[in-house]
Amino acid sequence: MDYNQTVSSLPSATADPQHRVLRNTYALLALSMIPTVIGALLGTTLGVSLMVGSPVMSMLIFFGVTFGLMYGIQRTKDSGMGVVLLLAFTFFMGLMLGPLLHYALGFSNGGSLIAVAAGGTGVMFVTLASIATTSKRDFSKLGGFLFAGLILLVVAGIANMFLHLPALSLALSVGAIFIFSAMILFDIQRIVQGGETNYITATLSVYLDVYNIFVNLLQLLLAFSGDRD
Repeated sequence: MDYNQTVSSLPSATADPQHRVLRNTYALLALSMIPTVIGALLGTTLGVSLMVGSPVMSMLIFFGVTFGLMYGIQRTKDSGMGVVLLLAFTFFMGLMLGPLLHYALGFSNGGSLIAVAAGGTGVMFVTLASIATTSKRDFSKLGGFLFAGLILLVVAGIANMFLHLPALSLALSVGAIFIFSAMILFDIQRIVQGGETNYITATLSVYLDVYNIFVNLLQLLLAFSGDRD
């Protein structure tokens, strides 16, 4: 039996398919925050870091685990295992927040900045998701621009792992917030219009948008508002 169709049909037999996918995406996105928080707490407590010796090794480990899990999610998206792998993925991503959160907590106002970043991310998501579901504007035209922007962010981010330029880091954070905010518009509208029919892969896309906005917003807050003890 198709797991995706079975779960989607449980809440309501009258809602159209796109709204069922969107509703299930929101529900799974909320559920995914639980392993993310658990992973973040564990990573912060244990001081987990990918920096095991060199930036190259750090990058290889991160991308290896990340893309491995994403590949598994894609292959199992029509079964219960897809949900399991998605939650494992969100736990791993939470774990990777550990070093950043540990660094933030080194500031006297670090806890409040983390809360502001989380709250700001939530407000941005709700606002942008509402726009995407009600606006008559076609955000699918952003696809090519967003893809090019993501490639540029990745290349510049990898370069800055070696260059360590603070100004470039700030510019990348601003650019990332802009791009992933636009990605929310793109991804949510794609669900509403029927371009995405699987709520597991839809959740993965939206989760990555939200995650990256939070990380980069927190980095900006720390750079401009952080107070060292």
